Amino acid sequence: MSSFTKTSRTADASALGIGAASALSAEEVFTRLAASQRGLTQEDARQRLLRHGPNAVYSHRARMAAVLWRQLRSPLLGLLVAAATVSFFVGERTDALVIGVIVALSVGLGFGNEYRAAKTAEALHSQIHHRALVVRDGHQVLVDVTELVPGDVLELRLGDIVPADIRLLSVTELECDESVLTGESMPVEKNVGESPVGAPLAELSGCALMGTVVHAGSGRGIVVATGAGAEFGRIAAGLDIRNPETQFQAGLRSFSMLLVQVAGVLTTFIFVVNLMLHRPIIDALLFSLAIAVGITPQLLPAIVSTCLAAGSRRMARRKVLVKRLVCIEDLGNVNVLFTDKTGTLTEGRISFMRALGPDGSLSDEALTWGLVCTEVHLEGSAVLGGNALDVALWESSQSARFRSDVAGYRVQAVIPFDHERRMSSVLVDNSAGQRTLVTKGAPETVLDRCVDVPAQARAALAAEFAAGNRVVAVATRSATALATPSPDDEHDLRFVGLLVFLDAAKPGAATALQRLAGLHIAVKIVTGDSPAVALKICQELDLPVTGTLTGAELDVLDDQQLGAIIENTTIFARVSPEDKARIVRIQRRTGFDVGFLGDGVNDSLALHAADIGISVDSASDVAKDAADVILLEKDLDVLADGVIEGRRIFANTIKYILMGTSSNFGNMFSAAGASLFLSFLPMLPSQILLNNLLYDTSQLAIPTDEVDAEQLARPSRWNISFIRRFMMYFGPISSLFDFATFGVMLWVFHSGPTQFRSGWFVESLATQTLVIFAIRTRRIPFFRSTPSMPLLLSALGVVVIGALLPATPLANSLGFHPLPLGFFAALVLMVVCYLGLIEMGKKLFYSAAQTSPPALPQQGRQRHVQRRAARFSTALP
Repeated sequence: MSSFTKTSRTADASALGIGAASALSAEEVFTRLAASQRGLTQEDARQRLLRHGPNAVYSHRARMAAVLWRQLRSPLLGLLVAAATVSFFVGERTDALVIGVIVALSVGLGFGNEYRAAKTAEALHSQIHHRALVVRDGHQVLVDVTELVPGDVLELRLGDIVPADIRLLSVTELECDESVLTGESMPVEKNVGESPVGAPLAELSGCALMGTVVHAGSGRGIVVATGAGAEFGRIAAGLDIRNPETQFQAGLRSFSMLLVQVAGVLTTFIFVVNLMLHRPIIDALLFSLAIAVGITPQLLPAIVSTCLAAGSRRMARRKVLVKRLVCIEDLGNVNVLFTDKTGTLTEGRISFMRALGPDGSLSDEALTWGLVCTEVHLEGSAVLGGNALDVALWESSQSARFRSDVAGYRVQAVIPFDHERRMSSVLVDNSAGQRTLVTKGAPETVLDRCVDVPAQARAALAAEFAAGNRVVAVATRSATALATPSPDDEHDLRFVGLLVFLDAAKPGAATALQRLAGLHIAVKIVTGDSPAVALKICQELDLPVTGTLTGAELDVLDDQQLGAIIENTTIFARVSPEDKARIVRIQRRTGFDVGFLGDGVNDSLALHAADIGISVDSASDVAKDAADVILLEKDLDVLADGVIEGRRIFANTIKYILMGTSSNFGNMFSAAGASLFLSFLPMLPSQILLNNLLYDTSQLAIPTDEVDAEQLARPSRWNISFIRRFMMYFGPISSLFDFATFGVMLWVFHSGPTQFRSGWFVESLATQTLVIFAIRTRRIPFFRSTPSMPLLLSALGVVVIGALLPATPLANSLGFHPLPLGFFAALVLMVVCYLGLIEMGKKLFYSAAQTSPPALPQQGRQRHVQRRAARFSTALP
């Protein structure tokens, strides 16, 4: 598992603390760890892994005790158990036992469903992996970061999250963002020097610390501490890191507060009325508490967990993984999506096409120097990774005949690529000892550093951009006296030529864009490529372009000016990482829910800034760390599937809430009214709880239900005022038929208390269960909107069970009495009339509201204040 796993293991004695290692030379560290530059053997690494344990601090393991505690911590449940215990010892033992059994069944049902959801989340996280490039048996190999052990020699590359505490052996312009540990906002330059004993973390310049991010450059080091033995692991293991609250969770919390307020008022009223009628205090208390439990959708957490877990499994089958189940609903809310074009709008399989010289003709020299200036990681002839353009160039058929020439150059130093310069350089010596600085990167930046660029070259560059091709410029200069180059030396260059790459439009991208448009999601492109290339791709895919903005144009706009034009801008080209994050923040201020899809280190800021960050399994570690959702395939079609699933889950959750609150409120209202004129309790506490348990059980099939197309077409959000209006509108309709039942039982069948309770139990269960078929859709049920078969069978099955209970051997224990056949004829008539009245009420209610239940304006926005820490704890070693 790639995520932090909380572990009780401590660092083995053979491991070094980072403080001690920082004060030692590299040779001393190797000696202390019994390691070498050739790395560990596979067997030695296996033995060390057994001693030290996995390189992990946190996990997403499903813990039975925690799930069970969430079921038991309800104050109402505690009061009910206490009151039932008291009644048991004062003689009401049968009722108390029945209540205890029903409560236990309810808790067990909720526990089972929530635990299964937790296991689903655990399974999802086990599919997210981070890998590190290490030396084993003298060869570079990729291993999962959880398998790192003290003594491993590994490479650090741009965008990596440092997977362990590392003593650096060599660095090339290496800088690390250490804000997660030290709070220092600026990247820290690294070297291989020793630090004084006891130096603070911020001054360990010769070390790279677990959890920090490679901001620039590259390095090589030896692992000295892993897991809880590393500084980050030691600190994180002692913290209770809680995930930030999502909008979905905020809505649930607000909804729960609404129920607490309603339940508090009505239960207090019912309790006081029963005391005034001189009923036994224990009976009055149990009845009031049972009513309070009855209005509370007790299985709401289980229903929500079941919806999310079922949805996450469907999403996983569609190649969408969510780090937290509750993020699924946020994904469904997206109505503006920012994405890079590579791999989403294009095939993502970059291929080298040709090398052009200064005059625009084919050039072997440009190809040769392009191969010399490379950052690919090679093991023999195999490419282990590197910049996608470098890999495509190296693996191209054209480059094969020049590789022997390239082998004659000896690399003396490297200036790695970074997103500010947008180029890289190498200092090389040829076989004759001539030293040359070779620079390769974005054409605009490279050409600006060249002393003379022919007009033919600029014309060729414009033609390639217009054709939608990706282009890299190559330049050189003599560097005889240069020993340790820096970015300041990238000047007075001789333009050598252009390397042209093809990243063709993805065949299915146009269809995917149409799907997203149908889901009312505006797609906007943010790219480091030229605006001409982005525009060409959009034209090929029929993506309407309403405006284009470059990074240079963006820099002169303040936030207010950018906010005014951002809605009518489709392409943002040649933008920096900071530009991407700023664009996302400004778009969010305009009131939209923003998703950002990115996979590079330059996307991490924007991923953090978005409402929902989306990355891919092949992304850089820092991008996967920043994301909420991981796509196993970088495809907008896959993303559209995820959005639909998020909306489906929310729609099904809302069905349960609207139905439950309205019918439960109606039952409480009926109970309060009955308490005023009856000389006995209208329903026993145990019967109320049993009614609630059966009803909730029938709703566990809601996650399987179909959702109408119009509910999936737009984002849906919580609106507590809408839920309150719905409850107040439809609850009294339910009460009308409760009171009709009271009349039938008292004046038609002249029922006593036992038969009266039996009749209301059956009618109440039937009406509140069957109303799901009307509430679940705004269409005409069954004719224009069909429920799923599991929901249909579970609802009808519960109604049948409720109707048969008074005639079973359990009837006496539950306080029931057999009902006359005439009652069932009246019941069928009342259910038909009830559902018909609900249908008429739906038309009036929605006509007045002029909106669908979930698709209402958002009531506030809960932001991820702790997003960085929480996301980090789910993504790294």
